[in-house]
Amino acid sequence: RQRCYLTAPSRFRGVGLALCQRLLEEDGRIHLCIACRNAQKSEDTRDLILATHPAAQVSTVEVDLGNLASVLRVARELRCRFQRLDFVYLNAGIMPNPHVNFKALWHGLLTGRVLHMLTTAEGIMTQTDRLNGDGLQEVFATNLFGHFILVRQLEPLLCGNEKPSRLIWTSSSNARESAFSLSDYQHAKGQESYSSSKYATDLTSVVLNRKFNEQGLYSSVVCPGLVMSNMTYRILPVFLWKLLMPIMWLIRFFAKTYTLTPYNGAEAQVWLFKQKPEHLDALVKYHSCTSGLGKSYVEPRKIDVDEETAEKFYQKLLELEKQTLERYSDLLD
Repeated sequence: RQRCYLTAPSRFRGVGLALCQRLLEEDGRIHLCIACRNAQKSEDTRDLILATHPAAQVSTVEVDLGNLASVLRVARELRCRFQRLDFVYLNAGIMPNPHVNFKALWHGLLTGRVLHMLTTAEGIMTQTDRLNGDGLQEVFATNLFGHFILVRQLEPLLCGNEKPSRLIWTSSSNARESAFSLSDYQHAKGQESYSSSKYATDLTSVVLNRKFNEQGLYSSVVCPGLVMSNMTYRILPVFLWKLLMPIMWLIRFFAKTYTLTPYNGAEAQVWLFKQKPEHLDALVKYHSCTSGLGKSYVEPRKIDVDEETAEKFYQKLLELEKQTLERYSDLLD
């Protein structure tokens, strides 16, 4: 039986929950292990899944991906509970204090770039980041580094198995090289921390394939498209989103990444669940798309990454990992 470890956002009524339900529709024999930032949300998610799939095998763990001690504890727990992991869906993420630059949006409208800006948020979306309790930039720690440490700690369950194991990272169409810098890879000096963290996700996945494919571990990145979730609703007031929804349904005829619903947003993740990893391109991001008439499909697009930059960034992650493990040596086996 397959075991799938899912890192879900703390607010569980989004792509994470839809993914769980769709995976069970594909194969009811899998063992799902769902993760949330607190035990109550984990149990609530489990109850929602069992309401539609009462015979499913669903267990829970509590982990805050933005807290390194929490990540190390849950990795130790998972190593005790499971002998192997077939899939790890790395989809926890935050976008704190998002702000829309309406002046830039108006300029995009005048210059004919508005559709591109609305589908990528390029130039119109900024965030205000902060340091977390580990002294790391909060978005970098939650969206990337916590996942990286988790993967590294779970290597005994992921590598050297009879069948390949899979990492599936949730990236974004907002992942842009222009928002990322090797000299400031935590994005302490900028205002596009979300975009930077997602570009860093793309870089990490590329290198992980190079390092671990021979050991039977494969990594892929997906983009769920624009999904109406709790994260999205923080960008603008809810009443404004309701006014905009008819326009957004109309935009979907021209912007296929407007998936809008969590079910549609999980399309690429579910599609990858059914593919043989050896046949996938490590330099491709798989986008969930929805036609104007509501048909969901997956579109592969080349990742805009420089492999030399990816390798240099990976080395920086290893250095930061070393510092982390020295600090939390008491949580290691």
